[in-house]
Amino acid sequence: MLAKDYQSFHDAISKSIAKQNIITDPLLTVAFGTDASFYRMIPQIVVNVETEEEVQIILQEASRRQLAVTFRAAGTSLSGQAITDSILVRLGKGWQNYKIFDKARKIQLQPGIIGSQANRFLAEFGKKIGPDPASIDSAKIGGILANNASGMCCGVAENSYQTLDSLRMILADGTVVDTADDTSRAQFKRSHAHILEGLTTLRHNVLSDQNLTDRIRYKYKIKNTTGYSLNALIDFKDPFAIMQQLMVGSEGTLGFISEVIYKTVIEHKHKASALILFPDVPTACSAVPLLRDGLPVAAAELMDRAGLASVEHEPGMPDYLAGLGETVTALLVETRANSASQLRKQIQQIQASLAKIKTIGSIEFTDDPLKYKVYWNIRKGLFPAVGAVRDTGKTVIIEDVAFPAQHLAAAALDLQSLFKKYQYHEAIIFGHALEGNLHFVFTQDFSITDEVIRYRNFMDEVVTMVVEKYDGSLKAEHGTGRNMAPFVEKEWGTAAYQLMRQIKSLFDPDGLLNPGVIINEDAEAHIKNLKPLPATHELVDKCIECGFCEPVCPSRNLSFTPRQRIVSRREISRQMTANASSSEVGALLKSYQYPGQETCAADGLCGTKCPVGIDTGKMVKALREEANGELANLVADWVARNFKGVARTINTTLVAVDKVHQLTGTAFMEQASSTARSLSANKLPLWNREMPSGVKKIQPEKVNPENPLQVVYFPACPSRCMSGPARGETEVEDLPQKTVSLLKKAGYQILYPENLEALCCGQAFESKGFYKQAAEKSEQLNRALLSVSAEGEIPVLCDTSPCLLRMKENLDPKLKLYEPIEFVLDYLLDKLNFTPIDAKVALHITCSSRKMGLDQQLKILAQSCATEVVIPEDIYCCGFAGDRGFNYPELNATALEDLKRQVKGCDAGYSTSKTCEIGLSVHGNIPYRSILYLVDAATTARRKNKETAVNNTL
Repeated sequence: MLAKDYQSFHDAISKSIAKQNIITDPLLTVAFGTDASFYRMIPQIVVNVETEEEVQIILQEASRRQLAVTFRAAGTSLSGQAITDSILVRLGKGWQNYKIFDKARKIQLQPGIIGSQANRFLAEFGKKIGPDPASIDSAKIGGILANNASGMCCGVAENSYQTLDSLRMILADGTVVDTADDTSRAQFKRSHAHILEGLTTLRHNVLSDQNLTDRIRYKYKIKNTTGYSLNALIDFKDPFAIMQQLMVGSEGTLGFISEVIYKTVIEHKHKASALILFPDVPTACSAVPLLRDGLPVAAAELMDRAGLASVEHEPGMPDYLAGLGETVTALLVETRANSASQLRKQIQQIQASLAKIKTIGSIEFTDDPLKYKVYWNIRKGLFPAVGAVRDTGKTVIIEDVAFPAQHLAAAALDLQSLFKKYQYHEAIIFGHALEGNLHFVFTQDFSITDEVIRYRNFMDEVVTMVVEKYDGSLKAEHGTGRNMAPFVEKEWGTAAYQLMRQIKSLFDPDGLLNPGVIINEDAEAHIKNLKPLPATHELVDKCIECGFCEPVCPSRNLSFTPRQRIVSRREISRQMTANASSSEVGALLKSYQYPGQETCAADGLCGTKCPVGIDTGKMVKALREEANGELANLVADWVARNFKGVARTINTTLVAVDKVHQLTGTAFMEQASSTARSLSANKLPLWNREMPSGVKKIQPEKVNPENPLQVVYFPACPSRCMSGPARGETEVEDLPQKTVSLLKKAGYQILYPENLEALCCGQAFESKGFYKQAAEKSEQLNRALLSVSAEGEIPVLCDTSPCLLRMKENLDPKLKLYEPIEFVLDYLLDKLNFTPIDAKVALHITCSSRKMGLDQQLKILAQSCATEVVIPEDIYCCGFAGDRGFNYPELNATALEDLKRQVKGCDAGYSTSKTCEIGLSVHGNIPYRSILYLVDAATTARRKNKETAVNNTL
């Protein structure tokens, strides 16, 4: 039940904003209100906004009722700047427009674009945006700019402040101003002269106070995101320029950023990296001034011994890490150039400059992407390494400080001493050494009062050390947030802090925009509203709620993301532990059902992006298993035992449905199916126009034992039941027929496992939470494949990649298991002639293919078969998820909502999963088929294989 003012606000905005975008459900507000920080506040109302007009309405209606408003982009912020207990405004599905202009020297971006997307837009021009935060694959432009996020290479020269060209913003009263638009500037000058005059006055006051001017200049000699960007008052004279620069790093406390134009920077074509080992921290830090001053160094990442130790046993790490001494410290150095010859010169220059500094081993650079990726994986693995080994219930904290370069070594040693004093034994240090920027990571339990006190005392000493001893920055690039708001005045001094208060008052006189962030008079705000992390499920308890998983989730624009699924389960577990009433817990469980369980594709892609490797889909499947009652398990047992008959029934039914489709037409079928589904309260699956017909029965042929080319072909059950042509499809052969034709063309003898029609890999059972039945089917298949393959001597081809992945994970490792991509590349390239057909084709890389690392292989294969290949961007999982696309078609539709635009002009699409291809065909408006169809169309038999084929028929 909303309080009176919030209910009034809700009713007012409901007149203009879609009902589904205004969220008050208790579980959903927890899920959508959580960010990556270790703080939690539950919003009263969450609003997903699609337009500037909606933002204006929200600000105006909130102002009338004096209700606080906080803006959220991706929610990857670490310092608590994207949470609230009032109104949370989230970017909806829009905000994706961009424009590249001025010969790619500039890019115009809306705030919903992810940082790495912007760089992909610019890649063909050899450019990128300046900021490069570690979260660039998840963080959105609005948040990157609002936090002045930087990163490993951009330093202070290429961050948002330095590369900002112009800004379009919405102020607290709902006024829109675009600093690149003369008309907008003129209107704002007439309506808001007091802001422009106020900024001019503040600039004059600063320049009249030499001590304050010097203080500001000093503070920005190193990385600093504590407080407001006071350097704007010194660096710029035009009040519009001052205003837009103050928005950088303002963390949503001064206004809403609706569009930005960045000046782009060069993305160098050639790179080389070296992992340089030094005997200790002081020696490593002694190399930093040499690297920073005059040398062509793009990055120098410092890693202490504890950090190296945290990843030394991880897969793919260099063996020598485990044998390093207790004080060894590393610098990961990268240099970049536009030519290979220039890169070599730069490497020699760096090596020569560091020649007199003691190192462990020689300084060896590599420009091999595979080799230097290993080095960068060490650096990228530090934060998750600590997060993965923490005890359940503990929070992983990453702090972010900076020091004048001459104090870097001493400060790092001081931090290590504080870790020992406060017994943070797992703590590690790493950071951007060129900028004097150190990150330190440790784990903390906030559920125990004594532990909170330990954290408070530790942070008090850190603040004293950073500010009083070294006059450094308490926040170098992660933003002030709630974490450091109590210490802004201590770091900056009273005069500068009062200046910040004046800025806040000028833009937000009622203090309604993100209160408590940057300006906060509560000395203990940093130890309040701490996030609980109760155990909820062993498969996800290590989640650090960073949000890195979200961009690849197919349900992200429909229901929950993996982070939100975990956050919600934690809240349910917390309520259970707190002895909430059964009705309250029941209501939460009911709220969770659709967004948490039913619309999860359980594709596992989230695990490929998660810093600690969590596959949220596994938790969802486990929850489905728990929900499966006795009757459901009895039905699953029956289906498993009678799989042959069930498969035949499906096949026969599809043949019959196809005949009805032929007689009645597509429009009738769609209307009838939609009506039936509505009458069943969405319990019946939804027919679609790409529904396949049945499949001809597979007839094994006699094998010639003299032919050395043999393959075991296991057509997956979707291929055996539903890979016939949809009505209107020009390819009339079903997938098993096409696969057999291709294999014979290459000269292969085809073997089939015994009792083929009864076999299944278990994927269909596992996805619904029937693990016992899935295991039984896997074991049955395992025995059959071992027998037919001569205990693994003969390769096995499965035509469906999701099934093949499960087979690899569950069957005997002796089996040589292949899905179509690898099999063609490994076994058919030398047996067929490839001639690319004159066609523009689209590819869909299935979740399983991505997890098996076959992205590039599929692209290479397709490029050998067609003259033009298109891979749609930002479409990862299609959302069909086996049969879920029939039962929850909105999941498939949401995941592929931009597919049609991206594949326009393509002749056909290709993939490696029939069910995925159904949904892709529906939403791409082109036929999607197995990649084997494209390979067959682009190949002819080599002569010896023609002779072999003749011999095989004799």
